[in-house]
Amino acid sequence: MREEPAAVSPGLVLARIAAILLILGILLLAPGSRYPMLTVLLALLLLLIVLAAFPRHGHLAANRGETARSEPVLGDGRLNAVLDAISAPTVLIDRRGIVMHGNAAAFAAFPGLRNDHPVAFGIRAPDMIAAIEAVVRSEPEAHATIIDRVPVERSFDVLIRRLALEPDGRRPPVGAPFAMIFMQDTTDARRLEAMRVDFVANASHELRTPLASILGFIETLQGAARNDPQARTAFLAIMEAQARRMARLIEDLLSLSKIELSAHIPPSDPVDLALLVRSVCDALGGLARDRGVTLVLDVPEAPMVVIGDRDELVRVVENLVENGIKYGQSGGRVEIRMSRTDAPEEGVLLAVRDFGPGIAAEHLPRLTERFYRADVNESRDQGGTGLGLAIVKHIVTRHRGRLAIDSRLGEGSTFTIILPGKRDLPET
Repeated sequence: MREEPAAVSPGLVLARIAAILLILGILLLAPGSRYPMLTVLLALLLLLIVLAAFPRHGHLAANRGETARSEPVLGDGRLNAVLDAISAPTVLIDRRGIVMHGNAAAFAAFPGLRNDHPVAFGIRAPDMIAAIEAVVRSEPEAHATIIDRVPVERSFDVLIRRLALEPDGRRPPVGAPFAMIFMQDTTDARRLEAMRVDFVANASHELRTPLASILGFIETLQGAARNDPQARTAFLAIMEAQARRMARLIEDLLSLSKIELSAHIPPSDPVDLALLVRSVCDALGGLARDRGVTLVLDVPEAPMVVIGDRDELVRVVENLVENGIKYGQSGGRVEIRMSRTDAPEEGVLLAVRDFGPGIAAEHLPRLTERFYRADVNESRDQGGTGLGLAIVKHIVTRHRGRLAIDSRLGEGSTFTIILPGKRDLPET
């Protein structure tokens, strides 16, 4: 591209003309002067100085113009590099709301974004668009919230901040960087907050119900049933059941809290899972007989060693087998199967299957949430706290294992865990 010559101010042109006229006047007066040769040399020297000075000034002016023209481009490049280094979605727009640059996180979070297109085409969030309009009008910054429901629920806290004005106080021209949109993903934080609120509400409810029951019976025993031995015996039995329910709930809450605190520390002790499963099933044999349920074991006689915490693994097997006995009682049989697995890595598989009524598909994704029950009344009738599978999930996660749940209505349920195994450990 051909460069345009640098513009020279009218003042400089007049100064050049005046200097040349002055030199010509000196040359015309030189013959009548006392030292004509010296006068001519002086005039020529002045002429050289003038010719040397003015082009240099123009060259400097041209350089200044070139630098001034290159500065915005250089500034944009540096700004884009800064945006690319930010891990959160960040977009640079002009004062019309046109995307000038977006970092990789922005295009990954919002695939509809395109450079040189309005940001509203890629992010359809009325609150954010209103915040951008406020910044364009006069506000130095504005905040908004983006909540997407499709394809998955996610949320972002958005900050729109106007960039600095031009040195003369004017707004940047159209097509120049005007504002930055910074989006902080708050999906996990909001989900955790919702879980915390639900946990507090559910824990309060679970404790409030038996407490209210116990207080009600105490008031009755202090009043109308004070001298009624039959009523007193019945009420005391109910109070004992409710107190034990609260004790189980508190025990499960403490266990869950302890497991979560040590979730980042993997266990390191070798545990023979086959021997442990047989021991737990022997201990639960009485409960199974009382419920008319047969425990069918398919567990190898040879040791099946995993790296784990024995007490926590006992809790996992107890929960799964006891749930199978209680909630699959109508099927009359619970199968416990163990085997080795080599895909995708060496491990030990434990599957507990019941033949009860099964669980509807819509409940399966939430079964391991705290206090979630597919059937609230049945769970409470069976003495459940709603924390058993949550404990199982956290223990399996701490052991770097996996938990899978498969169930169909009328066909029963299968709970499968896979734990990393160690064949090379001593079998003693």
